[in-house]
Amino acid sequence: MSRSIHRRTFLTSSVGLALATALPATTARATTAVRISTAFTLPGGRPYPEGIALDPYSGDAYVGSYTTGAVYRAARGSSAAEVFLPSGTDGRTTANGLKVDRGGRLWVIDSTAGVDVYDLRTRALFARFTVPGSAPSFVNDLALGPDGTAYLTDSTRPVVYRVTPADLDRARGGSATLDAAYDLSAVAPPDGLFLNGIVVDPWGRYLLAVGMTGGGLYRVGTVTGSASRVTLNGGDLKNGDGLELAHGTLWAAHNATNTLSRWRLSADGTSARLQQRFTDTALQIPTTIARTHGRLLVVRSQFDKGGPMGQGVPEEPFTVAWVDGI
Repeated sequence: MSRSIHRRTFLTSSVGLALATALPATTARATTAVRISTAFTLPGGRPYPEGIALDPYSGDAYVGSYTTGAVYRAARGSSAAEVFLPSGTDGRTTANGLKVDRGGRLWVIDSTAGVDVYDLRTRALFARFTVPGSAPSFVNDLALGPDGTAYLTDSTRPVVYRVTPADLDRARGGSATLDAAYDLSAVAPPDGLFLNGIVVDPWGRYLLAVGMTGGGLYRVGTVTGSASRVTLNGGDLKNGDGLELAHGTLWAAHNATNTLSRWRLSADGTSARLQQRFTDTALQIPTTIARTHGRLLVVRSQFDKGGPMGQGVPEEPFTVAWVDGI
């Protein structure tokens, strides 16, 4: 994958000025101030983190390095992460989307190739899934359904890949090809989808994936495969990156504008209303979020400071932040 594709995927607008705002009381659910603090630091070497995953049992957090492919683990309550999988592990030079499943496995996306699945206990490669065909691809993010099925977005192809538990069992100890199960080309805008963050509703009925450049949100029925654009009331999801869904509320990280937003979904996931938007340069190009105990963990990528989105010198150490109040 060329550097230009990497750059195009992340750089969609210039970074905005620092400001912190909430919508008027008629649309905002809460008026408490948003607070940003450091959750934990990452090891040195300019990791430029992208993805984050939480172990549902231990509460440990895993973070991937977009520029080296390393994966770090921050034990629950720890103020510093340590190397879990070194850079270059199994030939991987980038690590973006991450998830931990209920079987004790860590899913690590390599945007240039596909996804690697690791046994958390042994750190051994459990299975590998690669992108089909030779056309350009950029596997970006993934979500896990309630039955353990994994769904993965591609930022250069208008498809969502699927890996079922049966697929995972068959690939154990080896590799297989990703199944491009859902085609979204019929709803793609003229400038393309550039799919990024993805979530699954709690019952596994549908997926929601964000189109980063156009700011749209797309709903895909997991059984029918039907795709449609979600009606967004009060705003858009331009520069949308990582998504988080809980109890009918959707959170989004908007990378290039240093923004977090909160939306209320309709019962069927066909529309969403903006409840709150918060922008602050202290978010340092947020790429991914994870929610736990009523708080957001936000990956501060600093991609605009010597990373894939611009020149400059990053602040070190790199950190993952706590964000409260949104």
